Amino acid sequence: MRLTDPQGPPSAGHGSAGHDPVGHGPVRYGPHFPDDGLPVLPELSAVLAAAAGRAHDEPAGGAPALLDAACGYWDRRGLPTEPGHVAAAPGANALLLALTAALGGDILVPRPCAAWWAPYARLLGRPVFHVPTPAESGGVPDPYALLETVRRVRAEGGDPRLLVLSVADDPTGTVAPPELLHETVEAAAAEGLHLVSDETWRDTLYDAHATVLLSPAEMWPARVTVVTDLAGALLPPGWPAAVARFPASAAGDGLHARVLDVLTALGARVAAPVAAAAGYALAEPEPVTARRSAAVRLHARVAAAVHSTVVTAGATARPPQAGRHLYADLGPLRDALGAQGVGDAQELEDFLTARLGMPAPGGHRFGDDLAALRVRLATGPFLGATGPTGDPDAGHGAECLASPDPLELPHVHRALSRLKSVFDDLRDAQRWEPPR
Repeated sequence: MRLTDPQGPPSAGHGSAGHDPVGHGPVRYGPHFPDDGLPVLPELSAVLAAAAGRAHDEPAGGAPALLDAACGYWDRRGLPTEPGHVAAAPGANALLLALTAALGGDILVPRPCAAWWAPYARLLGRPVFHVPTPAESGGVPDPYALLETVRRVRAEGGDPRLLVLSVADDPTGTVAPPELLHETVEAAAAEGLHLVSDETWRDTLYDAHATVLLSPAEMWPARVTVVTDLAGALLPPGWPAAVARFPASAAGDGLHARVLDVLTALGARVAAPVAAAAGYALAEPEPVTARRSAAVRLHARVAAAVHSTVVTAGATARPPQAGRHLYADLGPLRDALGAQGVGDAQELEDFLTARLGMPAPGGHRFGDDLAALRVRLATGPFLGATGPTGDPDAGHGAECLASPDPLELPHVHRALSRLKSVFDDLRDAQRWEPPR
């Protein structure tokens, strides 16, 4: 009998009693990639527009100009890279699907993890096993829990081959300390696993001087493939482009070739205009780096305000260090939430989404236990109102970038005040709940 992960996220129809499966379980209703709430950089728009007349088909895996730009990007981060060890695709999801198909075997991921990781393994019929993360950060499994999970899976007849992790994490917004990462990489190496390091958020550190970020590829270059979705810090989410860096070894060459086969079979090619914009962004000219720095400062301020509101109300959350989100545990407010009919993560998602007027996906979307009252709160929705299509108001986003005190802008202040009101009400109700 094969071991299964009893704590995996619920699929369609799996939840507490009374949950309507439509809109809850299916992948298409899952949380979207966290938007930055900001207008498109004009220089990027100009590059895209100039390439709009290109009618030729981009090759699967990326054209030479895009691959060269990706090599330069990694070279500047201390990861020397040759074009023959790079592949591009229309989003990190296509790359992870191709890597999962090419590597085979069972997949290990941290709990919680990015919502888009597990569905690709399940699409291929591959078991996914969630490994607990330590108290200090998310994104990287506890090394001892990783060893125990690998041995347990093998004892039950499983074949774990791939560990997906993220040093700058969605959903928790934390950065794994180097010593933890080193121990986890050593554990993975001892068990012969291949690592996929999702480094989508590595360029969004709130305090680059106080936070040390290392890539697993620096520690174990022979068995680590790095994946970066450019929507993290360089491109708008609606312009899908991502790049992968493969090990410079015979095994890495073979994996690269198999991934290109999968991308070709899927027709997963980056559109020519988007490829032009991606190449420009990866070269990191001054307009791109200036916008990235401004956006990171803005999201850091919002994240700090949201975190302060959450913990002041009695919930717990690791202080966010990167990205556009934080992960809150409302377990200490369980009695107050229970009085509102909230008993699990799906009900918490429904409750907060309605009260806040913005998406608040529950922890079960990220592989966490349905019974745990955890939620991911994104910073982007606080920066600009959204219309019927869900698109950010470009005027609000530009105003946030230009303001010396963006938290006091009327639309941002209203959104933060609504959050405070909801959490203060829960805190006050929790205080008055009779002891049980």
